[in-house]
Amino acid sequence: MDYLKLTRPLIFFDLETTGVSITGDRIVEISVVKLSPDGRKQVTTRRINPQMPIPPEASEIHGIYDRDVENEPAFELIAANLFNYFADCDLAGYNIMKFDIPVLTAEFRRCGLTFSTENRQVVDVYHIFCKKFPRTLTAAYEFFCGKTVENAHSAEADTLATVEVLEGQLKMYPDLPHDVAGLHDFCDLSDPDAIDSGNRFKWQGDRIIVNFGRNAGTPLRDIAVNNPGFLQWIVKADFPEDVKKIASDALRGIFPEPKAGKNEAE
Repeated sequence: MDYLKLTRPLIFFDLETTGVSITGDRIVEISVVKLSPDGRKQVTTRRINPQMPIPPEASEIHGIYDRDVENEPAFELIAANLFNYFADCDLAGYNIMKFDIPVLTAEFRRCGLTFSTENRQVVDVYHIFCKKFPRTLTAAYEFFCGKTVENAHSAEADTLATVEVLEGQLKMYPDLPHDVAGLHDFCDLSDPDAIDSGNRFKWQGDRIIVNFGRNAGTPLRDIAVNNPGFLQWIVKADFPEDVKKIASDALRGIFPEPKAGKNEAE
């Protein structure tokens, strides 16, 4: 990498997993690119048997199914070598601070190894992207229109700028729909498996899971039994009413009805 000065090896890595729970899910594939100060680059990809079924919705995303990893080693069999390979290296990746590093740390912890970012530099390319392309109207206006918003944060100026930003987007991205119905569908970021308007709870196969925070990926029924304090916090905190109702009902043993074709696991 000609544009990057290295004083010690830098490891880029990415994980494919059984789900989005930091502590509850497992790695099914890890890919590592190790850049050395002398210019060497090593690329290694390894599939791992998670020792648990891979949910169909996860397989649909990364294309890895139970049959693909049934003869692969468990993480504990490669943990020591991988830990040593990461030793004295800085880390890089896309959104690794929020997901990949915590998941890898949890996997190592289960093997009795303490993996830490202490004394390491971490480069998260996602954070660079967010800082260089801030999601503000002013930034969008400058990017798509090449101009600065006059009287920014006045309602009229912001509204007129938004009109121009949409026009700029339609010019820049020819694949965008050029009708309102098409743009409506394109702008819809809702999860079809979401149960509430804020996507705090969702269907995962035939069960309801928490979809945010450190309990992400945990079945709602398990939370209700083993961690009711989390649901009590939701009820008292500043959440939308539909989210609070789901939490309140779960505390009383009442759960949302399955969608057509779904049979929630007991």
